[in-house]
Amino acid sequence: MHVFVTGGSGLTGPAVVTELLSAGHTVTGLARSDAAAARLEALGATAHHGSLEDLDSLRRGAEAADGVLHMAFGGDFADPDDMMRRDRTAIEALGAALRHTGKPFVSTSGTLVMPAGRESTEHDAPDDTGIAAFRIAGERACLAFADQGVRASVVRLAPTVHGPADHGFIGMLVGTARKTGRSAYVGDGANRWPAVHRCDAAVLFRLALEKAPAGSVLHGAAENVPFRRIAETIADGLGLPTVSLSPEAAAGHFASPFMAVVYGFDAPVSSAATRELLGWSPTQPGLLDDVARGDYL
Repeated sequence: MHVFVTGGSGLTGPAVVTELLSAGHTVTGLARSDAAAARLEALGATAHHGSLEDLDSLRRGAEAADGVLHMAFGGDFADPDDMMRRDRTAIEALGAALRHTGKPFVSTSGTLVMPAGRESTEHDAPDDTGIAAFRIAGERACLAFADQGVRASVVRLAPTVHGPADHGFIGMLVGTARKTGRSAYVGDGANRWPAVHRCDAAVLFRLALEKAPAGSVLHGAAENVPFRRIAETIADGLGLPTVSLSPEAAAGHFASPFMAVVYGFDAPVSSAATRELLGWSPTQPGLLDDVARGDYL
């Protein structure tokens, strides 16, 4: 299969590109810069110059492919409405190029769209008022193509896709601990944090492209980790104390008040239906092991 990929030069993207190539697929990746193009080509992919705002470029990339994997997501988190608009518009352009072809179209969302306080499944509705509600419009735009002759599916990734050189939520948490001299969690730290290793996520994306039925919603989460355990693992590795913060104190401790809300959010998810549907079986180290023994500390 010839796959057109957006986000292939990002943090998770190179692992996905490598997984696709290893399985015998060919990959063309969207590149908005020469550096991104060079990174894709070093992996063995072909670079396709363009951006999420260049809808003609997106259409051309999709039309020339046997399937599309959309992982790119950009913008300013201070303007979630603009991020939502950009993502939805790009998805609509990519999907329109695949109408009535039966080709696979896999888009990316996040498990933080799910309701708080209970373990959600792939069959549960996302929370339109939640902290990641800006991702829901993209989900719905992609899944709408399932009724238009496209094998459309959505992968909701855990908030932490961990692995080497991760500068996402856990990397930020480590940075805050180093800066403040303490590793913190919110309240009792019992809130559960979905996580998946980057290489396991890459396998899930490949399986979704190869065989996910039209309309599938998939959960890319290998485990749900109590947040206090994450903070304690960081503290042990850095030789720092672990502290509990109130939501009010957390707003000033972490990188931003929004991040304080995210770090205190309890939204575990199940991936049982995803595993059964696709035969996905995560095999990589868990988050706590990766934090303790990887390059985070």
